[in-house]
Amino acid sequence: MGPAGAGKTTFCNALIQHLRLNKRSCFYVNLDPAAEDFSYEPDLDIKDLISLEDVMEEMGLGPNGGLIYCFEFLLENLDFLTSALDPLSEEYLIILDLPGQIELYTHIPVVPTLVKHLTRYGSLNISLCAAYLLESTFVIDRAKFFAGTLSAMSAMIMLEIPHVNILSKMDLVKGQVPKRHLKRFLDPDTTLLEEDDVVADGSNAVPRTTKGRPADPAAKESVMGGSSFKRLNKAVAQLIDDFSMVSFLQLDVQDEDSVAGILSYIDDAIQYHEAQEPREPNDEIDYRDEMME
Repeated sequence: MGPAGAGKTTFCNALIQHLRLNKRSCFYVNLDPAAEDFSYEPDLDIKDLISLEDVMEEMGLGPNGGLIYCFEFLLENLDFLTSALDPLSEEYLIILDLPGQIELYTHIPVVPTLVKHLTRYGSLNISLCAAYLLESTFVIDRAKFFAGTLSAMSAMIMLEIPHVNILSKMDLVKGQVPKRHLKRFLDPDTTLLEEDDVVADGSNAVPRTTKGRPADPAAKESVMGGSSFKRLNKAVAQLIDDFSMVSFLQLDVQDEDSVAGILSYIDDAIQYHEAQEPREPNDEIDYRDEMME
């Protein structure tokens, strides 16, 4: 999960490819009622139950309201998920691909209710790990990065399950951000904002003026560079630091080792290897036969 454009579906595709190459079973569930194009066809698709396009057309709702309606409808028809997931053994890694509307898991108790149904509080007793993706280009705009980090922390608190936070699309920032500097974003450092102030303001300079006249207080430059905005950012960063919950892993989906590293953290979080039964030598041969069929 994560904001729109963070690369959630791309990560799911890379994860599925990695699992197949390593002969691991997976079950791909698409829970985005607006998704259309897939590199790997979902094993279970919410659009077989309800689609955003139909909801917007029949209910007269916009995209955001339509997504909320779709998930509320899903919660009223949980048998759609239960009947498909219940027969799966513990060998399967179930991948749930969620939409990019962060309100679903940070503000509205829709996804938290779904999580409770899937975990030990519900009938399925599935070990879940949330993977929250934040685009790595956010580190260029530090205020944006801390806002995204706050959303990740909100999701952690709301969902109450093991959680992995990921900086995706790392290939886009290579050469732009030094590695030693990037480490300060992996464990968010509040002093980054103070440094940003010095760079942007030239040691507390007054707002820019035009021909001797004060800058327009309603202009974007004035709002984004004003003292109130800076105090807000520092308050957000301090809140993140006080909770000290969020740290990030780096992901480059084009790097097989990077995908494997993320998967190892997820496996540890859900205790995947501890739940597996010992394999017999012939099991490997049987698995290859199934794949060829």
